[in-house]
Amino acid sequence: MKFILEVTMDDAALAKDPAGELGRILRYWGGNLRHYALRPGDGSVIYDSEYREVGRWSVAGQAV
Repeated sequence: MKFILEVTMDDAALAKDPAGELGRILRYWGGNLRHYALRPGDGSVIYDSEYREVGRWSVAGQAV
């Protein structure tokens, strides 16, 4: 399996404070990790602190 987290960093809040905003996204996502099955095909949209869509995460491949 492969976990993919993709964030566009050239827009709005991420352009102003990339390290701070990416850290916030990772903390938020990590805090909610237990709510996901993390099986192939799972995924969701990622939002910045202003609730704009800036990317997505997904799980690809076959479960072992």
